[in-house]
Amino acid sequence: MAEVDTVPPGAATVPLLEVEEVNKTFPGVRALSDMRLELRAGEVLALVGENGAGKSTLMKLLSGIYTADTGFFRFNGEPLEIAGPKQAMELGISIIHQEFNLVPHLTVAQNIFIGREPRMAGMFLDERRLVRDARSLLDRLHLPLDPNAVVGRLTVANQQMVEIAKALSYEPKVLIMDEPTAALNEAEVSTLHELIRRFVRPGTGVIYISHRMEEIKRIADRVTVIRDGEYVDTVDVAATSTREIISMMVGRTIADDTGPQGVRDDRETVLEVVGLSTKTLLKDVSFDLREGEILGFAGLMGAGRTETARAIVGADPADGGTILLRGRPVRISHPADAVDHGIGYLSEDRKRYGLLLDSDVRANVTLGALRDKFAALGFINDRAARREAREYVGALKIKTPSVDQTTKFLSGGNQQKVVIAKWLVRDCDILIFDEPTRGIDVGAKEEIYGLLNELAEQGKSIIMISSELPEVLRMSHRVVVMSEGRVTRILTAAEATQESIMHYATLRPDENIEDAVELGLDPVETGAAPESGEAEPT
Repeated sequence: MAEVDTVPPGAATVPLLEVEEVNKTFPGVRALSDMRLELRAGEVLALVGENGAGKSTLMKLLSGIYTADTGFFRFNGEPLEIAGPKQAMELGISIIHQEFNLVPHLTVAQNIFIGREPRMAGMFLDERRLVRDARSLLDRLHLPLDPNAVVGRLTVANQQMVEIAKALSYEPKVLIMDEPTAALNEAEVSTLHELIRRFVRPGTGVIYISHRMEEIKRIADRVTVIRDGEYVDTVDVAATSTREIISMMVGRTIADDTGPQGVRDDRETVLEVVGLSTKTLLKDVSFDLREGEILGFAGLMGAGRTETARAIVGADPADGGTILLRGRPVRISHPADAVDHGIGYLSEDRKRYGLLLDSDVRANVTLGALRDKFAALGFINDRAARREAREYVGALKIKTPSVDQTTKFLSGGNQQKVVIAKWLVRDCDILIFDEPTRGIDVGAKEEIYGLLNELAEQGKSIIMISSELPEVLRMSHRVVVMSEGRVTRILTAAEATQESIMHYATLRPDENIEDAVELGLDPVETGAAPESGEAEPT
């Protein structure tokens, strides 16, 4: 893997894991230069840096996916060489990657113990024991998952929980978590943090990679900052402000805007959704979107925000309701219909729905407008497509050697920017952003925020679904709050606070009579109260 050295004399306490003078180069790119890292036993060490800073590369070295060119690795003071991911796990190093490594058609239990399935007589799969062991692990971790559920049918958040369970099933000494909360809401983040605190003991440690500064302040003991593949500093979280950490990350000062820009009440309505319902979740969803407005959607996981977006663009079938564009009813039964009507949807799952990972950046950026902007007489104007792709790569600061780079080799944040570029090239009037900054670092978030504000100023109408309340409050002109498939409140920018959003996001009108009454709903119709003559359940 790399050269190894004897442990230098000095420190009274031997670190659990050490990285020193590590270098890693890819063709044309120096990913890491003299990288350092020290994880102490019993601590949570946050690792932060902008996209492309080298965080994922460093973690892939530690988990045996990559091999370092040069450098020193030590585990409990002993020289460490890792031949591959399997050996890393056997040594006690587990990693939860930012992008899931699951088999969609297998069950939760099968994914957790893949390659380690219990067998009878050494030959036949012991399905009962597999499910029993998985259920025991999930119960111990307090993860509400069904071991028999097919992973491909789970939500993104629950798939993340499966990844966590799989990593912890190896009983590691070092747990590396790469953006573990990207798909989780606040309640699920709290559950994960409790799990981490239970895991961390005198002989274990966690490396926690995240772009969410508020989470780092809550869970981490120290934070290591890297920039452009180089080590910057390691500081105590309690003694360092968020602004100081961000400044070390980006090498510049980040603006701290306190609220949305350009809030006005006199905008023309461009999209109106009336009584939108689906068979599985949505119930009478109604709201309007105005020209030049950023309309935030907030709610807990499973509230119906993504389902609303998918029903609007025809990705999921609606069971009832009307969609009006500038006052005229339209029928949208397929995402292509939505695009024809000038509605672009940026999915929360960019890899499954937003990108052609094996195609280059140019192809992805221009895909949505290929027929309308770059094709004539059956031929593609490659020069024009390449020029447009370069323009948006520059405008969005997408880190790529060229527009010919294969998209799957970009970092997660840069892949997200490619999806955004695709719909900007298509020039849709209505843009639905589902978790637009998921997996994107602080500096890149600022660029996305600036871009959204600029688009709104140009008259674009934006729906922004986000699980990060500070993001919702900062960007949204109004906030649609959802719970259990219903719109529970539409708040103005002046009314929207974390407290008011969480109040309406936690109402349960289908289960609680008082909540139904507060929302002006009939408790009998919602199911919160029994019909006349029926007995109350005991």
